This record gives sequence, C-alpha cells and structure tokens, in this order.
Amino acid sequence: MRSIWKGAISFGLVTIPVKLYSATEQKDVTFHQVHQADGGRIKYKRVCSLDGEEVPYSEIAKGYELATGEIVVLTEDDFAELPLTTSRRIDVLQFTPAEQIDPIYFAKSYYLEPEAQGTKPYVLLRDALERSGQVAVVKVALRQRESLATLRVRDGVFVLETMLWPDEVRVAEFAFLEEDVEVRPQELKMAESLIETMVADFDPAEHRDAYREALQEVIEAKVAGKEIVAPEAPAEGRPAVDLMAALRASVEAAKKEREGTAAAGKRKASAGKTRGKTSEKAAEKVTEKAAGEEKKTPAKGRTRRTA
Repeated sequence: MRSIWKGAISFGLVTIPVKLYSATEQKDVTFHQVHQADGGRIKYKRVCSLDGEEVPYSEIAKGYELATGEIVVLTEDDFAELPLTTSRRIDVLQFTPAEQIDPIYFAKSYYLEPEAQGTKPYVLLRDALERSGQVAVVKVALRQRESLATLRVRDGVFVLETMLWPDEVRVAEFAFLEEDVEVRPQELKMAESLIETMVADFDPAEHRDAYREALQEVIEAKVAGKEIVAPEAPAEGRPAVDLMAALRASVEAAKKEREGTAAAGKRKASAGKTRGKTSEKAAEKVTEKAAGEEKKTPAKGRTRRTA
C-alpha cells in the first residue's frame, strides 16, 4: 500500500507522526464509454457554454451558483486562504463510548501507520484506548475538507473513520410514521421467533458479490467467444396478505434451512471418515497383494556388476 497523507495525531502535548492509507477498496468491474460500432473510446471536450470555445484545464476555476443564477468564481488563491486549523494534524477532541455514535455518520475508513520516531507513543495511545473501551473523537482535514472522525483500534492498528457533519444527515420524514399502525401481540411474538431462529455469528467471508462474479463471467465468455445465456429472472415477491401465516411459514423455512445445513455438515464429516477407512483398507489390500506376488516370483540369476 502507498500512503496518501502524512501528518500527526495531536493528543494533549503528545504528537505522533503518522502516515495514512485507504483501509478499503471498491471491488467493481469498470467500463469505458465506447462507440458500439467499432469500440472506439468516447472523448469529451471542455467547452464554454457562452462562447463555445474549448477551455484549457489551466483556465478552469470553481464557480458557486447563487439563487439568482449568477456565478461567483473562486480561484486557487481563494481556497489557499481558508483557515484549516487541523491541516496535517489529527486533533483529539474527546473520548466517547463507541455505542453513542450512530453508524450513519461514518463515511470512509483509513489505516494509520506510525513513523519510525512515533512508534512508542502510537503503541501507548493504542493500548490505552483499547483498554478504555472508548473511541477518540477527532478533527482532521483531508483533501481540502475538514471532517469529524473517530479513532479506534482494529488488529493492532488505528483506524480513522471520517464522519459526516450533523447537517449532512437527512431526517427520515415519511408519511407512514404519522399513521397509527396496529401490531397484534401474537404477530410481534412470531416476528421475534423468526429473528431468534435466524440468529448467527457474522462471518464476512461467508458472503460474496454474486452480481460482480456473474458480470465477470459474462465478460470472460465474451472474450472466449461463447454464447451468452441470460438467467431467468426471479419471480417478483408480493406483499403477504396474512401476516401471521407469512411469519409462521418464514420461521418453519428458517428452521428447515438450518436443520438441512447441519445435516449436510454431518453427512460431509461422515463421508470423510468413510473415505478414510476405505482408503486404509484399499492400501492394506494393495500391500498384501504385492507381498503375495513377491513370494510367488521365482528367484532368477542376478547379474553382478563389477567396478
């Protein structure tokens, strides 16, 4: 990995020089816009809407549109004068229980690696934070944007998770929230039973991006010149008319699926033991047969080699 930012964690009077790395990457199949007839790449020109002339990149600035439709033009000098007090610093503001921060605020995750001279204070803060059970709420400036963020520990490394500002989170305003919806106790109990039936430890390795895999297969088939067969579209689900019946059926289906998975695991284990015993017996027979053939073979004169 290559670092994308260098700065320091500012913790009281302690400064810890660190390097920042992207902790995640989007696994996706990327495409170019091309001419369908010959595959030629589509190119775009930066053209001014007023004079119709192509504009070189060096003459392009940022413009803010007012409610009147007028444009305020900002140059690089305007941005350079903005007061980013946390520039090249990760300022620790406070320490907070992780459960108090709604995950909706989290934007992007980064790893922090200490510079050689900052290893000891890095490890000290890491261990103290881990023992406290808290996360550090910090302020940081990345790519000319100041953000709130949290510092937490994952696999012995600080993870910086940038956050949205409160006014960037939309309020959930939906009409059904104002409706008086009646939920019967037995329906609630059945729904809770369904949840209990489906409880399991989360293992991210058990999940995969089926769409991306299928798309990659389509591309590989195109390359190989194979005929592409489109899979049948799944039937669209319809709202359940009888909620209790649907919940009860869901509980039964979840139980059967879990029982089937457990049974399959037992059969697999049993088959493995059977194959092992069969292999041992087969090996014994081969050994006995070889020994019998050796006894039956008459001794013939052997040629002695002389040096």
